[in-house]
Amino acid sequence: MTRADINLKDLEEKGFLDLEIDPTLDLAGEIKRVKTEKNAVLLAHYYQDSEIQDVADFIGDSLQLSQEAAKTDADIILFAGVHFMAETAKILSPNKKVLLPDLQAGCSLADSCPAEVFKLFKEQHPGAVVVSYVNCTAELKTLTDICCTSSNAVNVIKSIPEDQEIIFAPDRNLGLFLMKETKRNLILWNGTCMVHEIFSEEKIARLRHRHPYAKLIAHPECEESLLEKADFIGSTSQLLKFTKESNSKTFIVATEPGIIHQMAKESPGKTFIPAPPQNNCACNECPHMKRNTLEKVYFTLKYEMPEIQLPESIIKDARAPIDKMLAIS
Repeated sequence: MTRADINLKDLEEKGFLDLEIDPTLDLAGEIKRVKTEKNAVLLAHYYQDSEIQDVADFIGDSLQLSQEAAKTDADIILFAGVHFMAETAKILSPNKKVLLPDLQAGCSLADSCPAEVFKLFKEQHPGAVVVSYVNCTAELKTLTDICCTSSNAVNVIKSIPEDQEIIFAPDRNLGLFLMKETKRNLILWNGTCMVHEIFSEEKIARLRHRHPYAKLIAHPECEESLLEKADFIGSTSQLLKFTKESNSKTFIVATEPGIIHQMAKESPGKTFIPAPPQNNCACNECPHMKRNTLEKVYFTLKYEMPEIQLPESIIKDARAPIDKMLAIS
């Protein structure tokens, strides 16, 4: 099938769902070939399927990946992640073409804080400094004074004078964790990540009973009651580092289970158990992250779409709070 054979607009909107692929094609090999041919770099978030991680040039957390891509001389950035992550890559690399395998790969947390609604919320607290978790839309970043990641959020909050009011958005659970860690009173936006809200504490308790020496490790986007029981709390990359350095042999992992692929590769002699959800479905997997497939990665590279585009004004205003965060870090 050639470029002329397809309706590019339909293809972009449908995320390549109607395209067929030769089942004998070595997808991983073809992706590597096309990357070289087009001077493209492939980024894969820790929550992507293992087969996508295995062909990526960089694997990591969202902001880290965008920073790595910005350092390269690549003409094209293909971000195997979700929409706000690709937006961040465009903000940090405005002169590169940024692609996302599926435009419908959104984020429940980012979607929980529409910029136009948040603007009204912000107006109710004049004078407050807005700190936004980097897991938010480009539009929300334009309403933000300082961004933060889950790994540097404590330092960002502590850098703000104690008599200064702070709005924290969009993640309520991360905000509650920061209030406990920094002893600061934060005005919280009521947003959450669907993946980190559905872990069953009852099922985790049973797992800990069966594995008494297992360490429970959790992302700070999890609910406060679960974090209180965790042996270690950290960002995705911090969780990975902890499992590598810990003397423990078994871990119950309370975050999206895509990270377990890297944990097992880094520590092949250890056991990693995904924290179970409240029901019997695979709800601890992010359905948005899993919209990306190896086939979509291939077609995205081949046809150079869907492309993420942002107005220059959005890029400029959204970049400012990221730069402030990096200066603090």
